[in-house]
Amino acid sequence: MRLLFALLERVPDPRTGNATRHNLLDVLTIALVASICGCESCVEFADFAAERETFFREFLSLENGLPSHDTFSRLFRLLDPAGLSACFGAFLAALGSDGAGVVAIDGKTLRRSFDRAARHNPLAVVTAFASASRLVIGQESFRAADGESEILAARALLNCLDLDGQLVTADAIHCQSETARLIRARGGDYLLRLKANRPALHQMVAAYFADPQTLATLEGAQTTDGDHGRIEVRRAYVSHDLGWMRGPKTACTEPATLPDLACLGMIEATVERAGKTTVTRHYHLASRRLSPTDYLAAARAHWTIENGLHWVLDVVFDEDQARNRKDNAPENLAILRKLALNVLNQARPGISVRRKRKRSGWSDEFARSIIGQMR
Repeated sequence: MRLLFALLERVPDPRTGNATRHNLLDVLTIALVASICGCESCVEFADFAAERETFFREFLSLENGLPSHDTFSRLFRLLDPAGLSACFGAFLAALGSDGAGVVAIDGKTLRRSFDRAARHNPLAVVTAFASASRLVIGQESFRAADGESEILAARALLNCLDLDGQLVTADAIHCQSETARLIRARGGDYLLRLKANRPALHQMVAAYFADPQTLATLEGAQTTDGDHGRIEVRRAYVSHDLGWMRGPKTACTEPATLPDLACLGMIEATVERAGKTTVTRHYHLASRRLSPTDYLAAARAHWTIENGLHWVLDVVFDEDQARNRKDNAPENLAILRKLALNVLNQARPGISVRRKRKRSGWSDEFARSIIGQMR
């Protein structure tokens, strides 16, 4: 339990007066453990505590009894999300992990966090996800209606991370010179998807890889996957010779390259399904001289944020149905869900997150085996 307390004991308490009746560490610990055990809302946190009071008294003081659902609700509305976000750093430090390898950056909207009365759009969150360890290492929120954007939120998040030696992957929206420069300044390398939002550069790179003679001279790698009734063949090619980009072909209205660009990559994906074949090509820019095999693995690793984080939050944690709207509650509860997922991903390997949540809710002994590994 020492890691659990290390996550939460440094969170600043925003409450005053009689609102401090319940110890902050007790309330946050109950909420995190309840989330690990399958609870989704403040009402469920309170109900779970009432049903498992004996279990919680094994490691919490609960001097003034159990907190009500109103106590949980008020706390998460008041709590500074930056203070709760710092728990990600405490988690990684206690594990002796820095999330090394591929760090995927991606945004997700909390669909039911809109507030019509306050005329607020849904809250969106940009998350940094360590693909190898499947750990969330940070998040930053924004609301598009307030003049914020995923690009600015991602830069704010990256500016808080130590990226030394890590490869940061992101979608085409983040294929920006300033974002690339920030990643390099933080000690990392970038692998950014290139699409038509940078039209001149995209056209140049696509034309380069479309030349059969050029393609024949490049290093390549291939993988084949068969799953869910389809066969997918991925062929990756990389080019470290960028001299051609500095010639007449660079005459365009936008900067031709990103800072410290060292590698161009193209993945050709051929998918056969139900007798139909589709071929798509994806392009990337990288500041690291990747081999075709490493490039293919890194591009594939980026999608772990979709199936290892976003999908799990939506399907297992039912995040898209979370109806918290007021003040800081949507962001704080999004952080809480990701902390719970970090704990679940580190405990009892070989059992799915869904099963671990269900069994933790059914059995005190199983719950102890999940939170007990947080030493």
